[in-house]
Amino acid sequence: MIHAHVHAPHELSEGSEKSDTSKPERGERLLELCAVLLLSLTTVATAWSGYQAARWSGEQSQGYVRASATRIKAQQQATRAGQLRIDDLLYFNGWLNARQTGHPRLAAISRRRFRHEFVPAFTAWLAQRPFTNPKAIAGPLYMPQYKPVELARATAFDAEADRLYKEGTDAKSNDDHYILSTVFFATVLFFAGISLRLAWRPLRIAVLALGSAMLLGGLVFVLTLPVA
Repeated sequence: MIHAHVHAPHELSEGSEKSDTSKPERGERLLELCAVLLLSLTTVATAWSGYQAARWSGEQSQGYVRASATRIKAQQQATRAGQLRIDDLLYFNGWLNARQTGHPRLAAISRRRFRHEFVPAFTAWLAQRPFTNPKAIAGPLYMPQYKPVELARATAFDAEADRLYKEGTDAKSNDDHYILSTVFFATVLFFAGISLRLAWRPLRIAVLALGSAMLLGGLVFVLTLPVA
């Protein structure tokens, strides 16, 4: 009986010590699990943002290249339109000079050399009776019917080049935004990593909470961005 009474308090105190030490260990494991989850999610988010930044960088380069090529086509068509305008003007001046000097055969030759696109403007100009009407338009090249196809193509190519350039600029903006998100995630990685080195639990909890908040904010920001 004495042996039982002596050892019973010791056994009770030993059991209480085990229960006291198990609680902090369980809390430590929980904090470590939170840090590992934070590191894992942030690593995946960082990899995704880096991948999207690379994709948008490629879209930016392709947009600028396509815009430059299309702009060259617009310039070629505009140059061609200018050359044809000079041809139209030369043939028209030849016809006008032959008519004014009384050479109908020479005027007819110049008339046959008119381009098909120039004829509607010339016909509309003659309908004004320009030789007797002081209010007539100065020449066929100023008539609204004078619409060189090459000039319309140049305008269309210019509009397409502007659109492609804007796509490249938008892609650059998306690239910058994804790169910015990696800065947030890098900060989260720092907080999650340093939390594993902290011994003071309140500070450790505060660091993990701050990292979690930044991760959540970064994820919300990334979810609002377009995907390439």
